Amino acid sequence: MLLFDEADAVFGKRSEVKDAHDRYANLESAYLLQRLESFDGIALLTTNLRANIDEAFTRRLDLIVDFPFPDAGQRLALWRHSLSHVPRADGIELDAVANGFELAGGSIRSAVVTAAYLAAGRGGEVTADDLLEGARREYRKAGRLVPGEGTW
Repeated sequence: MLLFDEADAVFGKRSEVKDAHDRYANLESAYLLQRLESFDGIALLTTNLRANIDEAFTRRLDLIVDFPFPDAGQRLALWRHSLSHVPRADGIELDAVANGFELAGGSIRSAVVTAAYLAAGRGGEVTADDLLEGARREYRKAGRLVPGEGTW
């Protein structure tokens, strides 16, 4: 089994040849396509940018699984799961974080890790403020406007 994470970087669309770099990149893609076709195992390609994968590759895929962005209920379940083994203070309302921050599963996990580090730095349990700070940092990392910040 082969796993290509961020497959759009490797299986990206071929471009019009304008110089030697373009030609070389297109040759690499053609070679990779040949090798993938002759591979007898399972190849998994993951990406957040499916539209950037060359059509020659997508035509050869047997199955495409799309994972939609989680809604508030799914985000709540992801927050709960991510916090299941984290020492946390009583009375944390996860509904507010799940509804207030539209984050995917990986970002929720990263926000929990950030919150856990903040709590460990204090020598205490994760608090609601730690979770909010973790979520805010994830928004900032993604270049998104943090809800409630930057308003006039």
